[in-house]
Amino acid sequence: MDAQKIQKALDYHSMGKPGKIEVIATKPCLTASDLTKAYSPGVAHPCLEIAKNPDDVYKYTAKGNLVAVVSNGSAVLGLGNIGPAAGKPVMEGKGILFKRFADIDVFDIEVDETSVEGMVNVVKSLEPTFGGINLEDIKAPECFEIEKQLIEKMDIPVFHDDQHGTAIIAAAGFINALELSGKKIEDVKVVFSGAGAASMACANIFFALGVKNENLMMTDSRGVIYKGRKDGMNEYKEKYAIDTDARTLGDAMNNADVFIGCSAKGVLTKDMVKTMASNPIIFAMANPDPEILPSEVEEVRDDAIMATGRSDFPNQVNNVLGFPSIFRGALDVRAKKINEEMKLAAVYALANLAKEEVPDEVKLAYQGEDFKYGRNYIIPKPFDTRVLTKLAPAVAKAAMDTGVARTNITDLQEYSEHLASRLSASGAFMKTVRDRLASQIKARDGKKIKMVFAEGVNTRILHVAKTLAEGDAIQPILLGHPDDIRAKIKSLNLDDVLDDSIEIIRPRKAPNFKEFYTEYCEMKQREGVSLNAAEDLMIQENYYGSMMVKKGLADTFIAGPSLNYSDCLKPALSVIGAQPGKKAAGVFILVFKDRVLFLADTTVQPDPSAEDLVEIAKSTQHLYKSLMRREPRIAFLSYSNFGDSKLPDARKMKNATKMAKEKYPELIIEGEMQADVAVNENIMNHLFDFSKLGGSADILIFPELNSANISYKLLAQLSEASAIGPILAPMNQTVNIIQRTASIKEIVDSCRLTALRALEEPKH
Repeated sequence: MDAQKIQKALDYHSMGKPGKIEVIATKPCLTASDLTKAYSPGVAHPCLEIAKNPDDVYKYTAKGNLVAVVSNGSAVLGLGNIGPAAGKPVMEGKGILFKRFADIDVFDIEVDETSVEGMVNVVKSLEPTFGGINLEDIKAPECFEIEKQLIEKMDIPVFHDDQHGTAIIAAAGFINALELSGKKIEDVKVVFSGAGAASMACANIFFALGVKNENLMMTDSRGVIYKGRKDGMNEYKEKYAIDTDARTLGDAMNNADVFIGCSAKGVLTKDMVKTMASNPIIFAMANPDPEILPSEVEEVRDDAIMATGRSDFPNQVNNVLGFPSIFRGALDVRAKKINEEMKLAAVYALANLAKEEVPDEVKLAYQGEDFKYGRNYIIPKPFDTRVLTKLAPAVAKAAMDTGVARTNITDLQEYSEHLASRLSASGAFMKTVRDRLASQIKARDGKKIKMVFAEGVNTRILHVAKTLAEGDAIQPILLGHPDDIRAKIKSLNLDDVLDDSIEIIRPRKAPNFKEFYTEYCEMKQREGVSLNAAEDLMIQENYYGSMMVKKGLADTFIAGPSLNYSDCLKPALSVIGAQPGKKAAGVFILVFKDRVLFLADTTVQPDPSAEDLVEIAKSTQHLYKSLMRREPRIAFLSYSNFGDSKLPDARKMKNATKMAKEKYPELIIEGEMQADVAVNENIMNHLFDFSKLGGSADILIFPELNSANISYKLLAQLSEASAIGPILAPMNQTVNIIQRTASIKEIVDSCRLTALRALEEPKH
């Protein structure tokens, strides 16, 4: 690694707070009342409940979602025996991966102890604190005995990831490589380079899958491990000793079907690869440099299936595909251990996932690369969120089936959906939207929502159209030149779904084009729109799409995403229009981990009057209630709290609050107030106990567009909130505008929400 990259890595770890992790409180601790509940005297009550019933520790503490990553730094990957303190950055990194890929909290614990007995005593003493133990970077052979004793002595899962993590991922790829190469597992000759923890764990899983003992040959730095060998042997290596005349790795590789490398750079040569059987399987997993490079294999074999431990080559054997999901499943059934059946369940779940179609968001995470099951894609990618939703339920089921689970999950499908929501703030919210949309479609006897898209040739729109077309709720219609759109579909390899059946309309060539611009002229002739001007406007996709909705030829229209918001808004307002007496507003939904906020108006009205704000609040309340199924609390925001400023801007919000209460007395409204007061119930109750809001606000009404737009963009970028929107309301019919910065997933979410509104909102 060059000096610049090294410095960037050092800066990453040292900037701001040193290190990569911190502890975040999950309960408020802002007032004296909070403190008495969090600590003395209130904390005594859960303590006494746990004393009476030890299992209540999972009810009243974080134990059930807390894993210890424990290391003595004696075998840090690629760095060797550098000691516990030097290994701490790796353990912190492991904690980040647990959190990022499975929402599991971690304390990393670096132990200054090298003996087996000492490590066992230290880790065993941690059992009251943790729901699971992940052993990491402990050298062999001590790691085997440490894990074995801890599994026997502890009543929570203990998992040495250096062994089993690599083994599980490699085994999943191995299953698929065998299938693609046409080899039978009971017949293949397998050669291992390396006799450490990872190699032995891989070999054990391979035996469990069906590889015959006599067909597996393991080598170390002294050569082949054979029966009768004395040099460099121990009780663990003896298990893999076989009767053979082979003495070197080169001898072993002759006519081998499979090479599994957990050793060192360059140990496998091109000459050795030449001697392998047809369609060889080569897993060169040494890090950071493999036993042989893919380019070197390609020089001598064109029939090999290859995997490495690196992300810059196909088929990366990456432990992050295993340990977060395995622990997630084990923790969620409070498993006593992670047994062989649970490991095998993870293997098969991962192998099967590689055969499923890869979602577009995964492809985008890898610069749009297309992944399809085959020689260069036998293992799923780490950023595929389906890894968690497939592996964790499989592991949990295996734990329940084998009797090591303390609690049962009765509905594994529901559990899978719950897991998806843990990785995304918007997951649970969008699941509700999808479920309601499916219910509405079912009530329509399966009739899909017709959704028209402007800019049908746009890459993101085409990926969105594919995703929607594969579902059961939305029928996409694309606007644009058919030849251009079909060529783009083909270039993006989307023609397997977006085939000839997809409806594509070129406005100026459409049969109803003249009818549309004639009617539009009649609508707007007293606003200076001539027939020729109407015709020119109707050529534009945003005008034509809006007119399709107005005329009932489509249920909803999606504008954007490459044009300015204002350029998309004008056609929608001109053709569809806001509901009579109402002001159109753009509402953004921000979905946080523990709350959902609606912000208005974020995109439409530059400087609304107090009267306008009243109507914006009412329409946003209607939108919130229709989506969330409860009455919202509405806060009118300002830099002033309840009249402490007499400046015009503050008075506007004060007047708007008063007018809203008078006009819509059924609404729960308060203001004017500062944003921190609105969203923090503790501050409100402490400083303004006269407030009638009754809790933190659900809807924030901003004084003007500038502050609203800045606020939602800051919150979306600097917090973990997912932003959905903007939602254009209240319109006569349902149309929506896509932000230019929206990702494919965000557009899909917006489309599904728009489709639901098209079904549930009455037309005006």
